[in-house]
Amino acid sequence: MNESHSASYAAAGVDVTAGYEAVRRIKPMVESTYIPGVMGTLGGFGGMFAPDLAGMKKPVLVSGTDGVGTKLKLAFLMDKHDTVGIDCVAMCVNDIICGGASPLFFLDYIACGKNEPGRIAQIVAGITEGCRQAQCALVGGETAEMPGFYPVDEYDLAGFSVGMVDEENIIDGRKLAQGDALIGLASSGVHSNGFSLVRKVLHIEHADLHTPLDELGGRGLGDTLLTPTKIYVKAVKALLAAGIGIHAVSHITGGGFYENVPRMMAEGLAARIRLDAFPCPPIFKLIQRLGNIPERDMYNTFNMGVGMVLAVPAGQADRALDLLKEAGEEAYRIGDVVSGGGGVELV
Repeated sequence: MNESHSASYAAAGVDVTAGYEAVRRIKPMVESTYIPGVMGTLGGFGGMFAPDLAGMKKPVLVSGTDGVGTKLKLAFLMDKHDTVGIDCVAMCVNDIICGGASPLFFLDYIACGKNEPGRIAQIVAGITEGCRQAQCALVGGETAEMPGFYPVDEYDLAGFSVGMVDEENIIDGRKLAQGDALIGLASSGVHSNGFSLVRKVLHIEHADLHTPLDELGGRGLGDTLLTPTKIYVKAVKALLAAGIGIHAVSHITGGGFYENVPRMMAEGLAARIRLDAFPCPPIFKLIQRLGNIPERDMYNTFNMGVGMVLAVPAGQADRALDLLKEAGEEAYRIGDVVSGGGGVELV
């Protein structure tokens, strides 16, 4: 039985007993993410993981860290906290899989003005769902109650993940070649980028977030914007397991196409992407129209319907698309690798 309690600390705004209650609520959810390699259970000072190195010649650890950003403002306004954890996991593991690494484990950090165990449990429910989608374990985390620093009803959420890949299987663009096909994996919406612009354009603090809109297929603005970031780990792993030669991968996050696609290009090569090869979700058209935003700025800020771009040999493109469909993904052949200066051309 935990007898820790400090009346003085509670008077300063920090209730340690609320932290114990939050841990009690989230422990079963956390344990539902455990995969082979997890050592110990929730409550230790450090999360332990023993990776399986069998068959690996030279294992390489690949890590990624990120947060949810100002998308959290939508969660506060909607009082809906069970999806932003998926965003947090997605932003980390989607980066890791770009290098061909399988995520092994994840840790989160929640900083809040007041520890409300029920709300913390909702946040962690999203985190654990994201970990299950990414086939990785939640091995630890931290909830920091910081009265006077955050408003009592607000919080910040960040995390990091570690994955592993054999050095010879790292995806780093070294095999990229002119003529490779570019495949776009559909996004689930805005994901977790560009929300400072979204909030400004849509006047989000004063907007009607609940009324269904025909323009959004009958969904409300709030639910549409809170749709969690798509996690692409299983899809990419399915292609690799089938022997598809993935030469390069780009996670389309902040900076959109113009910033992220060039990061996958090798020297002397560029990406030519056809905008008519994939559908643009209605939410982006609404944002562009209401904000009178130039098309280039849209593609330099948002994913515009494509959350990840893969480069594969042209002869494997059709097979890759079939496999992605079997994995439940919407995917399109959106362009080609061409000779150029390492940039991206949208046509």
